[in-house]
Amino acid sequence: FTPRGFMDFLCPSAALPEGQGRGFDINGLKVLAVRRQGRVYLYHNHCPHRGLSLQWQPDQFLNDSANLIQCAHHGALFRIESGECIAGPCAGDGLTPLEGCEDPRGVWLISR
Repeated sequence: FTPRGFMDFLCPSAALPEGQGRGFDINGLKVLAVRRQGRVYLYHNHCPHRGLSLQWQPDQFLNDSANLIQCAHHGALFRIESGECIAGPCAGDGLTPLEGCEDPRGVWLISR
């Protein structure tokens, strides 16, 4: 299948292992990619509480159990599968999902 819109290559699939996240800057758009249970989830790397990037250090987005995305600045916790904030100052809010796909070449961001 070929999605409509433009596709930006993020990384080869092997560069995003299970239970890990990576950050990307695509033409000024900060992107967070996380692989969980074989699926890749893409979000705008932007905490809804104050608009800051989420990572602790480069590519460090997950809590110690690697089952939630955690904001380094406020400790807010987000579900990987939905981006929903389940704890912290932005509880009830969520991360902005981005459209992407994965093919044999790797992980792609789709922009309209």
